[in-house]
Amino acid sequence: MTLTKKSLLLDALRSGEQLTAAQISQRFGIGNPRATVSDLRFDGFAIYANQRKDSTGRVTTSYRLGTPSREIVAAGYRALAAKMV
Repeated sequence: MTLTKKSLLLDALRSGEQLTAAQISQRFGIGNPRATVSDLRFDGFAIYANQRKDSTGRVTTSYRLGTPSREIVAAGYRALAAKMV
């Protein structure tokens, strides 16, 4: 069975890894990591982007899989009720 790049990324996030866009590109050969993360979010996975600033002031974003907050779940139900989805 051939796994897609997207499913390999999801497996890594499910195992608890936090990955930057550069790590995702290098490890999985994904050309546009932000778009792939966005696709996974639209597939229903709660992927969070955490920004950190290093000692030189550079900001890096790492992605992790988490549990959606009550507010996010409530917003989804409101969108379904309003037939927005």
